[in-house]
Amino acid sequence: MGFNCGIVGLPNVGKSTLFNALTQTAAAQAANYPFCTIEPNVGRVAVPDPRLEKLAAAAKSAKIIPTQLEFVDIAGLVRGASRGEGLGNQFLANIREVDAIVHVLRCFEDADITHVEGAVDPVRDADIIETELMLADLDSLERRIVPLEKKAKGGDKDAKAQVEVMAPILAALRDGKPARTVSFDGDEERRLVRQLGLLTAKPVLYACNVEEASAGAGNAHSKRVEAMAASQDARVVIISAAIEAEVAQLASDEERAEFLETLGLEETGLARVIRAGYDLLHLITFFTVGPKETHAWTLQKGARAPQAAGVIHTDFERGFIRAETISYADFIACGGEAGAKDAGKMRLEGKDYVVQDGDIFHFLFNV
Repeated sequence: MGFNCGIVGLPNVGKSTLFNALTQTAAAQAANYPFCTIEPNVGRVAVPDPRLEKLAAAAKSAKIIPTQLEFVDIAGLVRGASRGEGLGNQFLANIREVDAIVHVLRCFEDADITHVEGAVDPVRDADIIETELMLADLDSLERRIVPLEKKAKGGDKDAKAQVEVMAPILAALRDGKPARTVSFDGDEERRLVRQLGLLTAKPVLYACNVEEASAGAGNAHSKRVEAMAASQDARVVIISAAIEAEVAQLASDEERAEFLETLGLEETGLARVIRAGYDLLHLITFFTVGPKETHAWTLQKGARAPQAAGVIHTDFERGFIRAETISYADFIACGGEAGAKDAGKMRLEGKDYVVQDGDIFHFLFNV
């Protein structure tokens, strides 16, 4: 499986410029006026992973297939979106479809680029969007809980379970706190929360869009965002959409590396966003390796071997028998599969095996 991140923010914060750079396309029009993005743009990019090249070299693979990451560039939001202001209704509908939110905050000064609120203040901007999302969630739950409470009083067990999940979330929203601040221990409760489709239950990554000179260490604006995020137990990435746009125009990896080096940067913003996104969604990567191809696959952390098999094909999961397993470190240290087998580093894992990041699998199945 892959995962998708909705890129959100107020108008004119650099969302579409960042989207274009990350996906290395010009799919999203980037211009200096509000609501430039109306329909959401979707772009899929390869997830960079240096392990792929090493695995392919050891196995003499003819082809490398990285896993994919999807970005969705969603229309800019303004105050009153929860009441349908601007493109509010469309924005809220689009954001419900993504797995996580990359919230782009303008952390640069530029008199030539209009700010919809009149001045640069990323913490205020974050609060505007969070408030609109909370208001939308509050309205949604308040409309749904009344008929459920009536059913629960009548003895409906399903309705009672839903009310028990919704009540503490409603209390948090009324107190000005997003749904993600309410934790549930049980798998069934977490399943019910996911079914609610709440906007503020989605994990958030703050992307501080700074000027080129601050791309490494950030600036005063991004420091304020970092302090805010720390209080929310949220994550922050410093990124310069302007730099990413320049990097995207370079033809080769060598040119990109040289350009970044001149700026004192070790990696692109894309790499930082992906790493933070993986962490945000608790994702890991496993591999299948052979002479035809080295293939990276994405899986939820904590998933078991049959679920990993199912990512490749549903028949693999349905008829799962066992998985021949080699860790990435052992595969490389032993010079490939044959060497790992000879060294006793290949393991046979069953249905209860919890997949580890970097595992290399050969699935045995029967359907």
